Amino acid sequence: MSLTISPTKASCGAVVSGVDLSKKISSDLIAELRAHWTEHKVLAFPDQHLTDDDLERFTLYFGEFGEDPFFGHIEGHEHIAAIQRNADETTPIFAEVFHSDWSFLEIPPAGTVLYGLTIPPMGGNTLFADQVAAYEQLPPILRDKADDLTAIHSAELGYAPDGAYGDNDQDGGRSMQIIPSERAREKREHPFVRTHPETGKKALFSSAAYIQGFAGMEKAESDSLLMEFYAHQTRDEFVYSHAWQKNMLVMWDNRSLLHAATGGYDGYDRLLHRTTIADTQF
Repeated sequence: MSLTISPTKASCGAVVSGVDLSKKISSDLIAELRAHWTEHKVLAFPDQHLTDDDLERFTLYFGEFGEDPFFGHIEGHEHIAAIQRNADETTPIFAEVFHSDWSFLEIPPAGTVLYGLTIPPMGGNTLFADQVAAYEQLPPILRDKADDLTAIHSAELGYAPDGAYGDNDQDGGRSMQIIPSERAREKREHPFVRTHPETGKKALFSSAAYIQGFAGMEKAESDSLLMEFYAHQTRDEFVYSHAWQKNMLVMWDNRSLLHAATGGYDGYDRLLHRTTIADTQF
């Protein structure tokens, strides 16, 4: 079986065939996959029949396990979280706002891996927004401004006890195991534009979900500028809409993308298993 990489027609994303991830793969093949991952930013591997052990082994090809600070884990696998929604659930769809995973950490994760176990017959696409293209296509004046900005990141609006996924949400019957915490109120500053440590390309590192403002700027001005950037970052020409299949593994690069969940599958169960790939530097 030879490796085949089929890019999507969107700004990012590629489908990978010709590899069986249930088996150990060579260091040369890992290096090749890593190069395709950083180039295309999202890789989808259909028709993979994986155990949780296989999922963990695959993740470790690309780095240590990253931290998932507000998720519970599945039994027997402390590094795997269940991204779950039951058919009769009425809570808001989880993670509908474009974001980069855990951008509020001192060193945010390099990547995220999701494996589809129960996939509804409709809806549930994941949207990926190419932030390298978004940066490169900024108007020059706005790009110069972006280069000088420092963003204040926090998980407060989502994961604090009074946040969107806080105590009230947990009482509402959410099936996914989310663990709100006062820790979510911590704040960290990161450059609004980051240089990818492997490709050397610049990308916007932003999220309306986690950025509370820009350092040294009044809130009204900061909010207005953030929304201006957000409208640009999520334009259709930067977005790849990924349709899931059962037994499909998808990995994406949090250093060069934003992503968002979508609904449209009410009345159906949905379950994916998730791991996080740690980074070694910002």
